[in-house]
Parts: sequence; C-alpha cells; structure tokens
Amino acid sequence: MRLHRNLVFATIDALSDIFNEGNYADKVIEKTLKRDKRWGSRDRSFIAETVYEIVRWKRLYTEIAEVKAPYSRENLFRVFAVWATLRGVTLPDWKQIEPTPSRKIKGKFDELSRIRKYRESVPDWMDELGVKELGEKVWEKEIHALNEQAPVVLRVNTLNTTRDNLRSVLNDEGIKAEPVKGYPYALQLEERSNVFRTEAFKKGFFEVQDANSQLVAEFLDVKPGMRVVDTCAGAGGKTLHIAALMENKGQIIATDIYENKLKELKRRAKRAHAHNIDPRSIESTKVIKKLYGTADRVLIDAPCSGLGVLSRNPDAKWKLQPEFIEKIKITQAEILNTYSRIVKDGGKLVYATCSILPSENQGQVEKFLASEHGKDFKLIKDKKLLSSESGYDGFYMAILQKN
Repeated sequence: MRLHRNLVFATIDALSDIFNEGNYADKVIEKTLKRDKRWGSRDRSFIAETVYEIVRWKRLYTEIAEVKAPYSRENLFRVFAVWATLRGVTLPDWKQIEPTPSRKIKGKFDELSRIRKYRESVPDWMDELGVKELGEKVWEKEIHALNEQAPVVLRVNTLNTTRDNLRSVLNDEGIKAEPVKGYPYALQLEERSNVFRTEAFKKGFFEVQDANSQLVAEFLDVKPGMRVVDTCAGAGGKTLHIAALMENKGQIIATDIYENKLKELKRRAKRAHAHNIDPRSIESTKVIKKLYGTADRVLIDAPCSGLGVLSRNPDAKWKLQPEFIEKIKITQAEILNTYSRIVKDGGKLVYATCSILPSENQGQVEKFLASEHGKDFKLIKDKKLLSSESGYDGFYMAILQKN
C-alpha cells in the first residue's frame, strides 16, 4: 500500500480533533470526508478505517509510541507510524515521520499484548468493571469481540418491500448482501459500501440497523391496531420497525426529550411510508402523565453506558467515565418507575439497553419488580445478547406484563 500525503494528513487532523478536542469520531470522520471532492471511495475508506482503527487501539498504540495527552502533531505521526508498522505498511520518507524502529515497535507490541488492558486497549477502570460484572472469562471474550469492526446490517422495511426483493434490487446496484439466519428482517453486506446513495434507500426499502437491535421491536410483541408508546424514541430506528410490524395500523406515540431527534424521525418515517407514528417532544412531565394507563405496549429503550456497541463507537472507550455509569443507572431506575405507569392493565412493557452490564440490565429489572412501582408487573422473559456469542451488538431486553 502506497501512502498519499493528503490522506495521511487528513487522518492526523481527524485524530487531533478526536483525541485533543474530544469530538465524536463519527462526526469528525463525516466532516473530514467532505474536505476534498476528488477523493474516491478507496481514499475515503482509507481515512475512515484508519482513524477508527487508531481510535480503537489508542491505549496500545500510544503506549508503544511512548506518547501522552495532549497529542501534538509530531506525537500523532508517531502513533500513525506504530499503526503502519503493525499493519505492514511501508512508511514514506517524509520529514513529519521520524525513522521508525520497527523491531522495537514489534517487540513492545508482543510484550504489551500479554496484558489484557493493553491488548484489548481499554482504560483500567473499564477492565476492572468488566471483570467485576461479567467474570474474567466472559469479559475476556466480550471485550475481544467488541474490538472487531462491526458488520453493516440492513433491516428490510416490510411496508415497502420484501427481503428477497431488497436483496435483488441491491444486487442490481452492485451491492451484495446475504440474509442473516435467525433474523427475519436482516441482510448483511458482504463488503462495506455507502448504501445511503442507493435508489433502494431513497425509496425507503431499508434502514441500517444492527441485527440484535432488530430483535427489540419483535420482543415487544405488537399487533396491528394497538396503541404503542416508544418512550425514548430518539431518531426512531426501533419506532420504524414497530410501525412495519403493526402494518401501519394503530398508533405509535414516539416521545423523546430531544426535539431535533424527533425531527429526524419524522424525515425517516416519511421515507419509510410509516404513517401511524405520532412524535411528541417531552417538554414537561404533563406529556407523560397524559399517557398514564393508556398503552397496550410500552418500549423503554433506556439511555445506558453503550458498552454493548463499542465495536461501532470505539471512541466511547475513552469518553465514558465510571461516574457517568453510576448516574445513568439512577436515570434508568427513574425512567422505569415513571414510564411503566403508561402501561394499561394487561399490557406489556419492554425494558432494553445496548449495555452488557448486569447492573444496568437484569439488576434494574429486579429492583423495579421489588419496588412499589413494579408490584403489579411480572417478568415474562428476558434476553441477554453478547457480541462474543452473536457477532452483533451487545443487548439486553426484558418483557414485563402488568397484571
């Protein structure tokens, strides 16, 4: 592989934005890729994949490069040299890149790879928490799986097409995708590509959604004609799936505290031809109180640590703090207590997170069922999905019924 100066410089700039300015990797990459219209798909994928890879292995690479924050450009070039050496990429003779001691780099890599927190490139506190909550063996497998690049999975929008037809339409556009066994609405791309430019996307034939994430709406057990409340709807990935499962019949009230996310949901719903969604911004407690006792189904896709989705958000390893996890657990409990009151007698509630920590998952459900708010509910079943077992995002979901 021959390295091009402008692509490497763009990579270094993006890393500086992420490591020094604390900006989100996906947003930085999106902005960086707009820098030069002449870049082809290969150039763009070099930048995106190299940045993500260096972010993913930040602790290991910076340790090998012997650099610490804040990261000067000189230091970021040293980290880049570590990436290139370990990937077998020949470094050019540029003044920014000092002569690289490749034997020393490889020797240090072998030495640090014996220690999990370096080998899997995680902060000390996260490694300790993973062991405490999941046990040494499970955490070892799980953090290894979460360091793999996430596959691109599509969810067919059955309001507009079928899975077989979507596969055929994509194939005509030069994109090969295979059905995923055990996931009736999922197609996985054989090679990464920009599916948002396809005609199939513009026609609302699919959404990009992880295979395990697709199981949440199914778990909710909805039927056409029901009244469903999606309480933390965000931009509506799961809301749109619920609409398809309900065949556009009945009502889905999609609530969120962020109005801009609901605006995005409206755009997506229009493209998907999902007509039974009623987005409502939570501006005060009145919005939720009005819904008490009215819903056949309630989905609480709770805010969480996001530890189950590190493969697609590797920078979360460096942004997350233990204090945040403690705070979010308080929020989760409050949301469960409040939003559970929306369920009518005989109705069902799904509590879901994209976390792998039992304290955010079954721990919260047990606490809720033992409380005054949860005394009328019983657990029907729950599901723990680990990346190391499925190859997709880590998820938890529990379905509770109100007596």
